[in-house]
Amino acid sequence: MSTCKSSAGRPTFHPVLLVVLSLGVTEFLLSLMHPYKPLKICYVRDSTRLPDPKALSRIMLAFLFFLFQLVVVALAAIGPVADVHIANKIIQPDGFSRSAVLAGASASTLSFPGPVIRGWKGTVFLLNVIDALTDTTMLRTTSIHWHGFFQAGSAWADGPAGVSQCPIAPGNSFQYRFNVPDQAGTFWYHSHHVSQYCDGLRGAMVVYDLLDPHLLRYDADNEGTIITLADWYHTPAPLAGLVPTADATLINGKGRYAGGPTTPLTVIAVNRNRRYRFRLVSISCDPNYIFSIDGHTLMILEVDGQNVQPLTVDSIRIFAGQRYSFVLSTSQPVANYWIRANPDVGTTGFAGGINSAILRYVGAPNADPTTSQAPNSNTLVETDLHPLTGLLGSPAAPGTPTQGAADVNLNLDILFDFAALKFRVNGAAFDEPSVPVLLQILSGASTPQTLLPPGSVYVLPRNKVVEISMPGGSVGGPHPIHLHGHAFSVVRSAGSSAYNYANPVRRDVVSLGGAGDNVTIRFRTDNAGPWIMHCHIDWHLVLGLSVVFAEDVPNIASSNPPADWDQLCPIYDALPPGT
Repeated sequence: MSTCKSSAGRPTFHPVLLVVLSLGVTEFLLSLMHPYKPLKICYVRDSTRLPDPKALSRIMLAFLFFLFQLVVVALAAIGPVADVHIANKIIQPDGFSRSAVLAGASASTLSFPGPVIRGWKGTVFLLNVIDALTDTTMLRTTSIHWHGFFQAGSAWADGPAGVSQCPIAPGNSFQYRFNVPDQAGTFWYHSHHVSQYCDGLRGAMVVYDLLDPHLLRYDADNEGTIITLADWYHTPAPLAGLVPTADATLINGKGRYAGGPTTPLTVIAVNRNRRYRFRLVSISCDPNYIFSIDGHTLMILEVDGQNVQPLTVDSIRIFAGQRYSFVLSTSQPVANYWIRANPDVGTTGFAGGINSAILRYVGAPNADPTTSQAPNSNTLVETDLHPLTGLLGSPAAPGTPTQGAADVNLNLDILFDFAALKFRVNGAAFDEPSVPVLLQILSGASTPQTLLPPGSVYVLPRNKVVEISMPGGSVGGPHPIHLHGHAFSVVRSAGSSAYNYANPVRRDVVSLGGAGDNVTIRFRTDNAGPWIMHCHIDWHLVLGLSVVFAEDVPNIASSNPPADWDQLCPIYDALPPGT
């Protein structure tokens, strides 16, 4: 006779588990024993503890299904080794025709958004960017940032022009090479050259994890469950003014604008009674969005490439550059449901299908939804997000758990200089230097006094805890601040006066909120490189809202970028201005 009960402890493994362990999924099994998700254990006679066969079957089925999905994804996405062609093409994503800067796996497959680039935890990305831009109304040089990747040991591949490289010249190519040994989740890529990504050069990236601790919580995770939110402009960025207003919201590359034609909207097809892992990516240049799906809740599993304890909400306010994975259970009647992404600037609301897409259950008619938006009673609050760290990790922020007790404490005040039309951080506006910061350091510069641009480069020592506070309320806010090279712990969030050093969310883009807020983050300087921290409203970055942290300068100076990196600046410097 046997009885079964739930156990949050660590059982003694039965030999049958050795079959699974031999597949290299030890970490995956251990993750299932996290206290919030106990593994079901059976007791037989003398208390020998065996895994419930049904639980083991679920583990194996989930693992095999995940492998199957990776094969399906591989048929549609590109990477981790790929050519990425950058060229101009006339498109009409909202019915308005304009030339854009687009990416594609080939010159004939350019798209907006660009192709999904995918890989697996532990693989090496080899992405050869080929610049074939010709439209002189926009920039023809380019650079690509792989947003969210730490670039440990490969700071030269981070992408921001003026910081880690000179731009790639038209008619030339450059191969970015970087490893992701300890990262998985949802990322994206975009131009990091002036405001070029607002003209279209942006797309999603995913790194899959065979040992995903959330694997049993969803049934589907593939290219069809990626949702990108983008603002779209009818005027090319170089001609659009300082801070233009978006003409439309595009969801997975489709949308409508006020007064425009009734163009097709994105339709996401789902089967009833399944659990879909959606990867929501804000590839926005400016607006933040309130995202929701009529009649459905969203169980958040991941934030900016960081696993979190599951949190169920009705809506997500997502800022430029941020990403969320959430599970959506398709338990509603077969029908069409509105997907909504209401921006904070530009044309708001949903009249005529603007700011919208469609969730369509298989079997529902080919028609617009008739659903209504219910009041959001359970919106995402950032302080409710907490890391999922497993058995060996710690959810705590690094350093002494007291405000201002880090090794390095910085306060960054953001002001707008109306006379100069520039943002200033602690009095300095970031003007892109003609010699990238990385090249300056490789050439011998090592102090804030010798590094350019003046007042915008902060030298940080190796292996120290850094705490940065950033008061909110400046013009153009709320500003979404992104730090390259790291994920940071948000010890004080916008909308809160509390400091949480015990288990704060970790992410790489945080909103500074409004007046009265003092968002505070912490990270450890364990990754040598010149890392830019900037507002991800791209218009604000161009206007100077950024600083650079030169982290562990001696190790930066001893780094060895590839030979083709050395050629980027001489080729770029020989081009006519404005190329």
